[in-house]
Amino acid sequence: MTLKHLPTSVRARAPLRVGLAGGGTDLKDFYTVHGGAVLNTTINRYAYAELLPCSEGFVAEALDSSCEQVIEPDHDPTTLPRHLLLHWAVYERMMADYNGNIRIPCRLSTYCDAPIGSGLGSSSTLVVAMIKAFVEALNLGIDDYEIAEMAYRIEREDCALAGGRQDQYSATFGGFNFIEFEEDRTVVNPLRVKNWFRCELESSLLLHFTGVSRQSAEVIEDQTKAALGEKSDRLSYLQNLKAEARHMKEALLKCDRDGMLNSLNRSWQSKSRTSNKVSSPRIEQRIDLAMTHGAEAAKVSGAGGGGFILFMCPPSKAIQLRETLLAEGGETTFCCFSDHGTQAWRI
Repeated sequence: MTLKHLPTSVRARAPLRVGLAGGGTDLKDFYTVHGGAVLNTTINRYAYAELLPCSEGFVAEALDSSCEQVIEPDHDPTTLPRHLLLHWAVYERMMADYNGNIRIPCRLSTYCDAPIGSGLGSSSTLVVAMIKAFVEALNLGIDDYEIAEMAYRIEREDCALAGGRQDQYSATFGGFNFIEFEEDRTVVNPLRVKNWFRCELESSLLLHFTGVSRQSAEVIEDQTKAALGEKSDRLSYLQNLKAEARHMKEALLKCDRDGMLNSLNRSWQSKSRTSNKVSSPRIEQRIDLAMTHGAEAAKVSGAGGGGFILFMCPPSKAIQLRETLLAEGGETTFCCFSDHGTQAWRI
């Protein structure tokens, strides 16, 4: 049944994520040949979407960048502000696939707890939240796999944005997940981490923002070339990252703190070698500083080049380390986990 008006107002949110191991093996050129595996966890930082009826047209709004525009049906998407491209793509996909190309007048507003380019999966998480808002408003029977896959297609196909496949699934499902990628399927394996060990990790993990929101496309281009180079050293580093996802899974399920921090360090060593754009003088300076003030492990979250660095340290040194990193001018917070994936509610 096609609709001409939005039947209700809806808010939705989806959690951001921290990649613990395997990032880069979720790139299509790698996993379609070698199979990919990542381990990530969602945190209590979110992307939000609000969907409201309006009198006519489609209004897209990015509240955190003060960007708003009425987008006409025949609008050239290449002329849209970068902050609103995903809004348009989600709206077009939902109207085409679920409302017979009948465009419902509505306002779609979003904001996010972290900047685009933070390495926490913010772009993909925004897409998931926007889709979830439409799913609730239109009362669609779409399961989590369908939502995640639609978010992936919107970003990678409709908008031709470079990136991997893990962020859409982590934001949709939520929690600790070991995710496997093959050419024709993705499998999400939720992990039941003991509560006392979760408490230990939340007391030990710090997220530090480098102050640089990076563009991941150049890093991903290098990693894609590595995936296609059958005998390249960089391909072996991607293979190492895939293996670390399994090591991290074992460490988490066994509550093996040393195993986890060793895996984080090995992952960073391999990841930083997949592209010369993954690290930077600022990143290396922050990691070296943290290591001299109690950090035991460090790894950049996301593609690299900037964004957030994840540090692991003894809980007794966490406050001192946090103060040291704050003095460098970058936001630094404890890493608190979120168990729930994307959610929506009517207002």
